[in-house]
Amino acid sequence: MARLKLDFSGQHFVFSTQLTVRTTDINAGNHLANDSMISMISEARARFLFQNGIKDIDENKHGIIVTDLATQYLAEAHARDQLLFEVGTMDFNPYGADIIFKITRPASATLVALAKSGFVFFDYGCNRVIPMPQWFRDKFQPNAA
Repeated sequence: MARLKLDFSGQHFVFSTQLTVRTTDINAGNHLANDSMISMISEARARFLFQNGIKDIDENKHGIIVTDLATQYLAEAHARDQLLFEVGTMDFNPYGADIIFKITRPASATLVALAKSGFVFFDYGCNRVIPMPQWFRDKFQPNAA
């Protein structure tokens, strides 16, 4: 299988948050476990959306649903490391986009991982994908034609 390579050069990150690696996040190899990194990425995504006033599900039962996640690990993280999650958006389509993450250990300026999480807007009442609201596109893709 070909190795995944994410490239976010030229991408703009609009939000950042710090998370601490807990001892319970460590695997048998004595570094941050894959499932814990996924949880941390999910937490960073939730903080990004909350900071921008986006509810998990609104009064119309509309929200977003994650469709995929790609993570490229570049360095290990260990218990009690502070990790900086920088968050942005890219690859817009009529129904969703990607939320991108640049994860670093600021104390050493080490790039730990890059991740890309695809999402679509979803009507939880009707159980179907819906078009991206214009207000979301305007907020996160302001230069769209």
